[in-house]
Order: sequence, then structure tokens, then C-alpha cells
Amino acid sequence: MAHPFYPSGVPRMNHVAMTVPAELLAGEGRADLCRYFSEVLGFDELPTMTEDRKRLVLSCVHWDQFIFLMAGDPTMSCPAGDHYGFGVGSLQELVAARDRARAFAASDERMVLDDLRADDQGPVVIHSIYLTYLLPMRCELQWWEFVP
Repeated sequence: MAHPFYPSGVPRMNHVAMTVPAELLAGEGRADLCRYFSEVLGFDELPTMTEDRKRLVLSCVHWDQFIFLMAGDPTMSCPAGDHYGFGVGSLQELVAARDRARAFAASDERMVLDDLRADDQGPVVIHSIYLTYLLPMRCELQWWEFVP
């Protein structure tokens, strides 16, 4: 059923933005972020949006969903519980992302993986992993298993 405010469809999150140190958006820092997002999540840099030491935009598979990183002072800081999240379409996709994160962590100790967990809410079991790499905010991937 459509919401009266949005008769054309459900609104969806289209980006998350974080303020980070300028060094992270240049040279090795930018290369590390791009490698992580590409190898683990399949997200790619939008090079036309990149400004060295100022801005890095990573497409989250589709051009209108993205992570927007900008240089600034003060930089973002947040408690460990703060995060942004993505839903995936199957448990197999979630496990595959976990496996890619494990492989990445084996080559870069800065990568932190909170391994697969299941939160049983009765009618739904929420399976998730958390990923932390270089940014102030963690990323959560979820798959919702609806229980008959």
C-alpha cells in the first residue's frame, strides 16, 4: 500500500556523507578506500566527482546510491554503535560479502569484521555483518529471513 506522501513509491536512502581528513582522500588513502569498497562491497569510485584531498564519491552499485566522503575539520567521530546499512537479497549474498571481507582483512589488518550473527525477532531473523575500514562509521549488511 502506497503512503499518501509518496504515491509513486517508497522513498529510499540514497547516500551517506562523512567528513574525513583530507589525507584519506588523496594518494594511498584514496587507493585503499577504493580497493576496499570495490573488492568487498562491489562499490566503485565515481571519478568525475573525485577532487583530490577534497571529495570522494563511491557508487553503491547504482549511480543514485552513494557514499559521499568530504575533507573537513573537524572530522566526523561517532560511537561504535553508529553505522549505516544495506540490505542484501539472500543469505548467500551476505555470506559471500563476509567471505570477501575476511579475505580483505587477511591482507590489511585495519579491516575489522564483526562476523555473521542472527537476531531472532520472532517473525523475522535478521542476519548481519559489520565492516569497519578507515572511516569513522561502520557499515552493516543485513538479510532478513522471514519465518513462516
